[in-house]
Amino acid sequence: MNTSVVINGKVTIPSIIRKKYNIKKGTKVYFIDENNEIKIVPVTRELIKANFGIFKTKGNLLKALKEEKKKETK
Repeated sequence: MNTSVVINGKVTIPSIIRKKYNIKKGTKVYFIDENNEIKIVPVTRELIKANFGIFKTKGNLLKALKEEKKKETK
């Protein structure tokens, strides 16, 4: 799939990809720059749940993410 970078570096994620990965308005994404490639990973509830405990933050990371989400919805 192809897309173009437009003004201010914005890129449209094709709808088929947005639907597959449940990316909606306001979904945060994480950029990974490795091996001369850019990967875009959506930060979704599923990703957080799947990686819960991986950083051994005793829930502090999850708590911080939830607080950030609350701020965004206001």
